Amino acid sequence: MNGRVGARLGIGDAVVSRELATIHGDSVRLPDPGSLTHLQFRRFSGCPICNVHLRSVAQRYEEITAAGISELVVFHSDVQTMRQYQAELPFAAVADPRKRLYIEFGVESSFRSILHPRSWLAFGRGVAAARSLRGTIGRDEHLGLPADFLIDPQGRIVARKYGAHAADQWSVDELLTLSAQRFAG
Repeated sequence: MNGRVGARLGIGDAVVSRELATIHGDSVRLPDPGSLTHLQFRRFSGCPICNVHLRSVAQRYEEITAAGISELVVFHSDVQTMRQYQAELPFAAVADPRKRLYIEFGVESSFRSILHPRSWLAFGRGVAAARSLRGTIGRDEHLGLPADFLIDPQGRIVARKYGAHAADQWSVDELLTLSAQRFAG
């Protein structure tokens, strides 16, 4: 099984507007009616690769919001597990243990997520940083692939990336460049 769960979305596709519950019990709008939304789909909540990446996003969060971007991260883990790893993020985190959003957005799982050499390098960095990330391994599926979407306030996808391996996601610099291109065009 290749883990394909739904049709991939393309540039210009519309996202259904909705309210999502965060791991803290707040609600967040998707899309954000006042800014671009960076919707991140990550692997399991204890993923060392994902958590190192999210820390890099958190470190530059003020720069991201100043660029007119709101952050929203989704994991296919339950709320309690996510609170162990993502509770201190400065942006919204949403639990999707049944993978409903993953299916809707066509986000896949695959053995290739962990077979790529860049995944191993990123995993090593994540494990080395695990002391500050409170552990590394969750109970969830470990073969998920990341995906990133940049969605305008009207709900149109203006940029997207489906990761080819576990460490294949937008960097903060790539996200900021995409945002700048959106406002320049």
